[in-house]
Amino acid sequence: MNRIYLDNAATTPLDPEVLEAMLPCFQEHFGNPSSIHAFGRRTRAAVEQARRQIAQLLNCTPGEIIFTSGGTEADNMALTCSVRDLGVKHIITSPIEHHAVELTAEAIGHHGGAQVHWLRLHPDGQPDLAHLEELLVATKSQGVLVSLMHANNEIGTRIDLNVIGDLVHRFGALFHSDTVQTMGHYRFDLAALPVDMITCAAHKFHGPKGVGFLFMRNGTGLKPLILGGAQERNMRAGTENIPGIVGLAKAMEIAYRDVEGHQHHVQALKERMMQRLLAEIPGVGFNGDVGPNSLYTVLNVRFPDDGKAEMLLYNLDIEGVACSGGSACSSGSNKGSHVLGALYPDRPGANIRFSFSRFTTAEEVDRTVSIVKRIFQLEPVSA
Repeated sequence: MNRIYLDNAATTPLDPEVLEAMLPCFQEHFGNPSSIHAFGRRTRAAVEQARRQIAQLLNCTPGEIIFTSGGTEADNMALTCSVRDLGVKHIITSPIEHHAVELTAEAIGHHGGAQVHWLRLHPDGQPDLAHLEELLVATKSQGVLVSLMHANNEIGTRIDLNVIGDLVHRFGALFHSDTVQTMGHYRFDLAALPVDMITCAAHKFHGPKGVGFLFMRNGTGLKPLILGGAQERNMRAGTENIPGIVGLAKAMEIAYRDVEGHQHHVQALKERMMQRLLAEIPGVGFNGDVGPNSLYTVLNVRFPDDGKAEMLLYNLDIEGVACSGGSACSSGSNKGSHVLGALYPDRPGANIRFSFSRFTTAEEVDRTVSIVKRIFQLEPVSA
């Protein structure tokens, strides 16, 4: 069976070029970058070269890039350290954030570190900007951090960082955005973008797992979350993940070779699946914003509540199609999607997230739709 992988929002396959760049770090370039001998200096140079390369692609300074174990650590650092170090007394966020932000904000609020305000959302998941302004007015000059993800990992709704960042900064607040789903898929000009902190996880754009970074604008003033050593320019203790960092930089270099080409290819696949599902599966619909400004790698499909949808995810896996019923980070939970629960609490039906990459093909999309039709016992059509 030729399996079809449509769960790229959870993780992407490692690009062969990335693996090739990483291999020397497992073998001959194994020194501890904190050591002063030649072995250490060689790996230190590799870390700093990766930092410079990423900074150049994002148009920021190398010192603004702090390597982490991934997006979750970076998000935790942004929220927790802002409260601890910057006098933040109010956190404004939304109920559909990734758990790395949502649960961190809840924990901070529970322990009295800051008051958490939950932003109202439109039915497609876009933030209610009028409510955001109300909250900013109410908390003005009291130490405020706004944390809103650039694109939702479950439904693909993508916000306008420029509009929101300008509004947040007009009230003197800090703006953090979880950009894990969009880093490596869109171009970022951090010299111009009105954000104070953004996050990255390499495995979302064909890099290795277990590595990412926090961009923290110069002058923000955070102190380390993890203590124990002077690594990462005194910002993150612990021996650096050299293969991961090198792989992260290589994956970003590859992504930036043809960002627009990848967008065009994957957007066409998303639209192809939408059109075929609408035409061939009665009662199908979509969750979130599926317009031209949504995240082009994610399509969250609502299937009719007719009894056949209950085991749809399981049956797709049996048929060789890998997809998701929600975010991978929640797959071990008995609870449903907190994103769909917040936006559509009373909506019946089975919800499946299909997510694509530059390695996905039109043939795989067509085969998947045909498999769904067979599961629903609909008349098969030629792909």
